[in-house]
Amino acid sequence: MTRFFVTPEELQPNFIVLTGENAQHAKVLRLKNGEEVLVCDGQGQECLCAVSDVSQGQISLVVKSRRESESEAPVKVSVYMAFPKADKLEHVIQKATELGAYEIVAFPSARCVSKPDEKSIKKKLERWQKIAASAAEQSGRGRIPEVLVLDSYREALSRAAQADKALMFYENEQATTLRMAMEQGSAATISLLTGPEGGLEEKEVDMAREKGLQVCTLGKRILRCETAPLCALSAVMYACGEF
Repeated sequence: MTRFFVTPEELQPNFIVLTGENAQHAKVLRLKNGEEVLVCDGQGQECLCAVSDVSQGQISLVVKSRRESESEAPVKVSVYMAFPKADKLEHVIQKATELGAYEIVAFPSARCVSKPDEKSIKKKLERWQKIAASAAEQSGRGRIPEVLVLDSYREALSRAAQADKALMFYENEQATTLRMAMEQGSAATISLLTGPEGGLEEKEVDMAREKGLQVCTLGKRILRCETAPLCALSAVMYACGEF
């Protein structure tokens, strides 16, 4: 079923009007009176609607029912990724959204080659959020993950540590596997933190332990920085019964 995202304010109880890009998209799809569509507020609420009028520049809908999105995971998983080179973060945002991530958080660390400056970060954030929105629509999500940028590694640790289960992945860890960490009680919120191309420095790992993050391994092979967060997210979703 065709899915549209609107702001929470636009998700009215009885009637909804699609304008702008949504109206253009509806026109391309050649929606007709009586056809059903889903309209989501991007925060987990969605309405089953029927097209009532198609006019120039807008599509009018009648709300038939309202519900919590049926496609969202029962656990909120936040993906924390150190700034990678090139467009790798874009790839992670797209795929993490498809896999069900609650939010994607980027941050600087000691070995990051790419560290966007304040001037360029606003433009990049707009693009990253659009990538998340497009991926959410394509994959049938009811929520668009928020893409956030933090100013420091320390801030990333403090924020990630607030989750019920906060995990960091480090290539030199051998004792604790992700499976072991997931078996240590249930959690409503989970944070997954990974490093950049050059990995995390040992002192950064020590800082994470001090903040309360559990350091885990993702196996015997060293994964690329864009592979590790998606591997961890997939495994967590599987462990939570999503797959």
